Amino acid sequence: MLVASEFEEVTMIKMAREVESGPPYWCAAFLVDGLLVDTGCAHTAPELVTFLADKHVDVIVNTHYHEDHVGANRHMQDQRRVPICAHPDSLPLIGSAPKLLPYREMIWGTPESSDGIPVPDTIQTPRLRFRVLHTPGHCRGHVSLVEPDRGWIFSGDAYVTGTPKAARPEEDVGQIVRDMQALVELDCERLVLFNAIGTIVQDGRRALRECSSYLERLTGQVKELARQGLSPTEIRETMFGDETSLVVLTQGDFSIENFVRSALRAEL
Repeated sequence: MLVASEFEEVTMIKMAREVESGPPYWCAAFLVDGLLVDTGCAHTAPELVTFLADKHVDVIVNTHYHEDHVGANRHMQDQRRVPICAHPDSLPLIGSAPKLLPYREMIWGTPESSDGIPVPDTIQTPRLRFRVLHTPGHCRGHVSLVEPDRGWIFSGDAYVTGTPKAARPEEDVGQIVRDMQALVELDCERLVLFNAIGTIVQDGRRALRECSSYLERLTGQVKELARQGLSPTEIRETMFGDETSLVVLTQGDFSIENFVRSALRAEL
């Protein structure tokens, strides 16, 4: 399933595996002035390539290596000879076929390996210039792209929702807060967020401030309960109650307790 829409000069391409119950999870790519940010998941790779057949694509930048961001890399590389750029920490993982947990295989599929080159500090397109910022809180090798004159931020998974409370084991809550604060401080008149699930947040500066403040507050509460002698499980039960059904679906990969453990490690 693929749905495209326009915002200013940006084409947003939302993609999801089509199942009878409806799309299980959206992922998104963005095309602007010959730059393609991310390529969605393996399940929708043929649809994306078909959609882009008559579009001008000069370069691809992967915000990071996760399977819902690199799924059509190999197709674009083979059929369009488009160079692919990513942070050096992401390149080895993009270049190897990952072994995914069953839920990730079901929702996004396993991407074919693709070859990439280190993303430069800036990406120059015919009419625009994008700054590449390292934002590794979600995972190592994660970058966000900023067009300062337009105030656009292609944030990947650096910002997804305003009140997250579950996480994967590799996520770093403290670094996520620092990433958001760095984006807030950009010298741009406005900030518009284009995120990985296909949401456009027009008041991006406020959204980032509110989310970073929320995470700082939760982190403080987690650490206070830890000082009182509570275990991570007891902290989760006290603050959030039971885990959601996602913990079973994802075999513990995505859980509230992972968030609590990351908050305990956070340095803020």
